[in-house]
Amino acid sequence: MNPADLGLPVDVPSTALFTDQYELTMLQAALAAGTAERRSVFEVFTRRLPEGRRYGVVAGTGRVLDAVENFRFDADVLGFLRERAIVDEPTLEWLASYRFRGDVWGYPEGEMYFPGSPVLRVEGSFAECVLLETVVLSILNHDSAIAAAASRMSSAAGDRPLIEMGARRTHELAAVAAARAAYVGGFTTTSDLAAGFRYGIPTVGTSAHAFTLLHDHERDAFQAQVNSLGRGTTLLVDTYDVAEAVRTAVDIAGPELGAVRIDSGDLLLVAHRVRQQLDELGATGTKIVVTSDLDEYAIASLAAAPVDAYGVGTQLVTGSGHPTCSMVYKLVARAESADPKAPLVPVAKKSTGGKTSIGGRKWAARRRDERGFAEAEVIGTGPVPGDLADQQLLVELVKGGQVVSREPLDMARDRHAAARARLPLSATQLSRGEAVIPTEYV
Repeated sequence: MNPADLGLPVDVPSTALFTDQYELTMLQAALAAGTAERRSVFEVFTRRLPEGRRYGVVAGTGRVLDAVENFRFDADVLGFLRERAIVDEPTLEWLASYRFRGDVWGYPEGEMYFPGSPVLRVEGSFAECVLLETVVLSILNHDSAIAAAASRMSSAAGDRPLIEMGARRTHELAAVAAARAAYVGGFTTTSDLAAGFRYGIPTVGTSAHAFTLLHDHERDAFQAQVNSLGRGTTLLVDTYDVAEAVRTAVDIAGPELGAVRIDSGDLLLVAHRVRQQLDELGATGTKIVVTSDLDEYAIASLAAAPVDAYGVGTQLVTGSGHPTCSMVYKLVARAESADPKAPLVPVAKKSTGGKTSIGGRKWAARRRDERGFAEAEVIGTGPVPGDLADQQLLVELVKGGQVVSREPLDMARDRHAAARARLPLSATQLSRGEAVIPTEYV
């Protein structure tokens, strides 16, 4: 299916150089050695969750599919590689016709993952699979980190909506990806228009302190905003004196004022005072939005405050202290020869220092208890036990080089909410702890 058919106007350039040089030098050596066409299986997993986290969230799958489809070596890219003498001419000739023609299976976007979970499995020749390592990890490590932070924040926020507003706190392209991942993790809107354009995420925004400071008086700024955007707008009330600003805001917009935003101070105390003041002025329907360097802990601390929505920036786009998931892309099985019928042989890294891997093409399932809650992440390389057959996690994403499982972003968002609801209750605790369910190998 074409992304445009989903109403997602996405233009993705060639992703061929979103890679590390050693992917290409490995390819060159394998082509020369006659091993490049050996059938291979690579898996993406993490050995551990970030410290203190109870679960991970798979995000970026849709972007990975776009990246695989657009992994092409055009004339300019090949010219760059030739000019720098990065690879030899036979390798350049091979790259000129590169298309990924293998298969990809993975956890569906929005699903939870745990240590060892094979969140993505890439199968094909060694040559075509190894080239995808860096771009796949770049996307999944970033987006899954953001989605995990977003999930913790949305859990802490409960039914109150969350606004993603971190564009000014990260790289301009990372900001778009972060907004997408945050939406998967439970945020409701974004301030970033590029994210709205590319992914259909609802966008919001009204004014900053600069707009108030532009005018001679705060009243003039509020009047101009209401005249332009209507009484349902959100007025920023902490440029000068909050109480005076609230009085002015209600005086201008009346009880139909949509919301006020508080961006500084003791948010718990100020929110209570503003709520009381709004109610006394008759603006009982006016909502309170709070911003100002929020994270999941600050959001949780405001649970008892009369707050209607939260805006989060820096802590979200930096993964709330964990900007990566430490996912790796490892060869776990390969054929003994280039013969398509050659059997797969499990392979694994055995070095010391905690960087070992487990060989073999894996399946994964989430075992549930009698109430339907997850109790273990079960991973194996042999036959799937009968009682887990209907609880398998990997789905087919690419078959023979063709994407077969692209989906609207809202499906990933809904999937995440449902998956989180099926975890043990302790998963939503913000206190430090181990993974909420164990990983079992069979």
